[in-house]
Amino acid sequence: MPDCSATVTEVIKREGEIGQHLRVMSSMKMDVSRIRCHGDYHLGQVLWTGKDFVIIDFEGEPTRSIGHRRIKRPAFVDVAGMIRSFHYASRTAAIRLSRDLETSVDADLSSWLTIWYRWVSGTFLASYLQEAKGAPFLGTDEQLGALLDFYLLEKAIFELGYEANARPEWVDIPAEGVLDILGER
Repeated sequence: MPDCSATVTEVIKREGEIGQHLRVMSSMKMDVSRIRCHGDYHLGQVLWTGKDFVIIDFEGEPTRSIGHRRIKRPAFVDVAGMIRSFHYASRTAAIRLSRDLETSVDADLSSWLTIWYRWVSGTFLASYLQEAKGAPFLGTDEQLGALLDFYLLEKAIFELGYEANARPEWVDIPAEGVLDILGER
């Protein structure tokens, strides 16, 4: 794997663990309603009009089949998509700062970007849960954690394949996300 970064190499080494993680979560009984989801929910799909936010492009992930996009799923598919988008925002900020300053981002700035990502993600999740309180698509607290972990990992793995094909210079972003979800970051 000479062309792979250390982060991607670590993800590849842990393929079995990732598969096991997904199997355990997917085998849990989930008593949550499934709904039609956005399917490609991220910061680029949210516009500020000056008075309110508008969500656009409800066709789902364009690289997925129409049949896949029409499947009803737990709402946490979209929650995970937005949280992954916050991670991307923090990591692309580091990439752009490194490029613009013509130096690598130091550990302190990287730590601050991670704090920002976790704070924004936590605030988003808490607000989402507050607004959706009692909705049949939420389930129990245990189910929420399992659903979120499952869909965050699924999304990061999907992004890994996407970046490897479309933007190989960004492949470390979802690879870091996979390791973070596994508890290694």
